[in-house]
Amino acid sequence: MVSPPPHGLPGHLVDFVGALRTHQVPVGPGETVDAAAVLTALNLLRREELREGLAAALLRRSGQRAVFDTLFDLYFPIALGRGQSEVEVPWTSDGEVDLDALRDILADLLRDGDDAALRELARAIVDALGQAGGGPGQGGPGQGGQGPKNWSAYQVLRQLSPETLLARILSDLMAGNTDQNQAFAEEVARREIRQRIAEFRKMITEEVRRRTAETRGRDQVAKTAVPKQAEQVEFLSAYADQLAMLRRTVHPLARRLASRLAVRRKHAKRGQMDLRRTLRRSMSTGGVPMRPAYRTKRPGRPELVVFCDVSGSVAGFSHFTLLLVQALREQFSKVRVFAFVERADEVTHLFAPGNDLASVMSRVLREAELVTFDGHSDYGGSLASLVEHWPDAVGPRSSLLILGDARTNYRDPNLAVLRRLIGQARHSHWLNPEPRKQWGSGDSAALRYADLLPMHECRTVAQLADVVETLLPV
Repeated sequence: MVSPPPHGLPGHLVDFVGALRTHQVPVGPGETVDAAAVLTALNLLRREELREGLAAALLRRSGQRAVFDTLFDLYFPIALGRGQSEVEVPWTSDGEVDLDALRDILADLLRDGDDAALRELARAIVDALGQAGGGPGQGGPGQGGQGPKNWSAYQVLRQLSPETLLARILSDLMAGNTDQNQAFAEEVARREIRQRIAEFRKMITEEVRRRTAETRGRDQVAKTAVPKQAEQVEFLSAYADQLAMLRRTVHPLARRLASRLAVRRKHAKRGQMDLRRTLRRSMSTGGVPMRPAYRTKRPGRPELVVFCDVSGSVAGFSHFTLLLVQALREQFSKVRVFAFVERADEVTHLFAPGNDLASVMSRVLREAELVTFDGHSDYGGSLASLVEHWPDAVGPRSSLLILGDARTNYRDPNLAVLRRLIGQARHSHWLNPEPRKQWGSGDSAALRYADLLPMHECRTVAQLADVVETLLPV
């Protein structure tokens, strides 16, 4: 049973705000006061209105919404315990859940698209089938909410298998369809049904999360259930959907970095004193230099040479960083990109303006000559091929940027060649997506490379943005 907050609704709001801050959503006192005003203005029984009102008061960026919604469901649950539902789970005379009848009910609701009834059904189904380690009929009808302590969305969805209802629902929807373009109508209906099934699966997951929070505590569930913001997702552990989300943040991030760079340039220290102009100004003050004149610094735009590992282990990190470099390329007079696995190859032409950035990495892996033997990263061999085939790529106006985890697969790291490239370049930096504590472990040559040039930990977008902002030319 969930105990009431010790300080009533204001204390509950403070706890909710504290949870948002714990999950990297910056909420200040002003936003908290606005949220308190929302609570006094809205009907608390209208839950979706309350959700949108608090989101408008507390959030400042679109990427924070997934974190907010998950925590809102934990702190403002739709019900306590089993709750009340007009949709009942059918039971057999033996005290078992009648799965066939239950699937019939689910199919009808999915066909009709009744979201409210589907949510009530999800609540009743989780109560009847959701106890982890158990099966249908745990406790009989009306008894499901008394004993379970562990809840499982997987168990519920495995028994229901809602995806297998698609053909039946599609047949019902298309039974009376007389459109001439029936194939198109059928495809539209199929996609709509899949979307409804996906929403129902989400309802089951949310209900299991709510019931688990009641037994194990909100804070415990929030540690694993709340999704990370895009800027906090680690490149090396990101899955496909998260990488797609990261790609969508490239251009907004590039705009923020460019605006910060403009501010830095505006407030940058002035150059050396211009003695001639200072003396001319002093003529109006009797020869006293009251208003010194300075030479204005001209912002430099160096050439950028990017040398990036595109092997499977760090492909996501390299892809995102290259997209960010592409978005910021106007900050440099020239950008050259070299990809490598076992050997290096120039892929600058693939990052030309107008190219589809989402497909650039696949073209890099398909068109560039990167593999010679087994397809595992060879930093030493790749550095040697860079110097051999493009000896003039790195020059005195170049900033060398190396992307990779420095894991050499126990091959020669070729420190001599890297030392030569660093000596040719104006600046050199290494961005490493692995945690600093793992540098030098196993086949990692990170610490040996770090002795030659600055190496920066860039596990997340937030860390990468901080490093890139520091490295941008002023």
